[in-house]
Amino acid sequence: MLGWMKAPSQQRLRDLEEQNRRLQQHSDQLQRENDWLQAERDRLQQEIQRLKQELELGRRASKRQAAPFSRGEPKTDPQRPGRKAGSEHGRHGHRPIPSQVDESVIVPLPKSCPSCSGPCTQQEWADQYQTEIVRQTRVTHFRVAVGRCRQCGRRVQGRDRRQSSQALGAAASQLGPEALSLATVLNKQLGLPFGKTAAVLEQGFGLEVTRGALSQALARVGRRCEPTYRSLLGQIRRSPAVTSDQTGWKVGGRLCWLWAHVTDEVTVYAILPGRGYREAAQVLGEDFDGWLVHDGWRPYYRFDQALHQSCQRHLIRRCEEMIADSSPFAALFPRRVQALLRQGLALPDRHQAGLVSDHGLAVATGQLESRLQAWRVRSYRHPANRRLARHLIHERDHLFTYLKFPGLEATNWRGEQALRPAVVARKVWGGNRTPAGARTQEILMSVLRTCHQRAREPLPLLTQLLCSPRPPIIDFSANLLRSH
Repeated sequence: MLGWMKAPSQQRLRDLEEQNRRLQQHSDQLQRENDWLQAERDRLQQEIQRLKQELELGRRASKRQAAPFSRGEPKTDPQRPGRKAGSEHGRHGHRPIPSQVDESVIVPLPKSCPSCSGPCTQQEWADQYQTEIVRQTRVTHFRVAVGRCRQCGRRVQGRDRRQSSQALGAAASQLGPEALSLATVLNKQLGLPFGKTAAVLEQGFGLEVTRGALSQALARVGRRCEPTYRSLLGQIRRSPAVTSDQTGWKVGGRLCWLWAHVTDEVTVYAILPGRGYREAAQVLGEDFDGWLVHDGWRPYYRFDQALHQSCQRHLIRRCEEMIADSSPFAALFPRRVQALLRQGLALPDRHQAGLVSDHGLAVATGQLESRLQAWRVRSYRHPANRRLARHLIHERDHLFTYLKFPGLEATNWRGEQALRPAVVARKVWGGNRTPAGARTQEILMSVLRTCHQRAREPLPLLTQLLCSPRPPIIDFSANLLRSH
């Protein structure tokens, strides 16, 4: 009986051992698979981090002002340069014939043919016009009469309308007003540093001047333009709508901020130590009550009396970046926001074309706000979507202001366009070395940019300004100077 029971027990033990061995093998296999999956997960996470860093670097490179010169490797099969052949050649461009001719020259036939030395017979006359630069530096010697008043005894000296300064003695040798005006345009409008500006004056006109002398001379031009700058500042504060933007700027190697406040006809720059409400109020004034178009920077909303319009293009660009970085499911929310904003941007054009009535525009604006309100109250698992939803909650009253007030800009493109020349200049020579240089920079940039907006030539205006006995205010509308 015991022998009969012992045999099945041993068999059962062997079966259990075999089963345990198989389970152990299966467990080892699962452990190896788990280790491989964890290693693969770590590798994929590292790859994701690397790709995110490369994507961020690519985005930053595309936003740099030097981006056209550093966009990666050239194409392997670029298009052939030049105009297209055949019917798609396009219009031909020709230099127009000058309206004024200063000199006429008769060019006769040669005495003999250049090829065979035979006689030539004239058949007709043909015209050719050549516009040339006269490289000539003119030095004017002023014999200035100096005396005293018989009544008060004060020193008195004469002044000619072509003089830009009354300085004598050690400062008797000066740059003329036209040379100073050209140097101002080259440095403050075209972005050439003082060294290259001096090189242009020397190589182009034979006028030798040092960088330090140019810096001091442009500071005098800036002081002459201060009344005009204060006038532009008053126009900005009284304007019904202003577009504002800011970018980084260096003064003496320290980070400051270049502010640009723009209207249809006026631009005022200000180089200030910060980018908060206090700096913005130094230009706009704390009681500014017009429309303020900006990029959604929080300090702007402290202007309680102003009506705000948040830039639509900034939000659309943010949605595009989120769509590129997110999974298909997480990208649904930014896609909807992007489509909604683009739908709103299309409404003013349709309204102006007569396709949408005033009542229809108001109804469509209310529908857009209702859809946006419904999306804002939802909860989102993706962190980027939660941040976007919070931003939309903060901007809820300022996204569609341009639809309620036709004619108001929907983006801050004016501010970005005003900053672009300054950013290019910053890339070339970095900024200003002193606060006095920054003051000159903001004044002259404001005057020159306003000249550009009003389609006025800055050289004649600056020349007249420098030759005036007292610094007047430039009247950009009449291209004249007026006293203040």
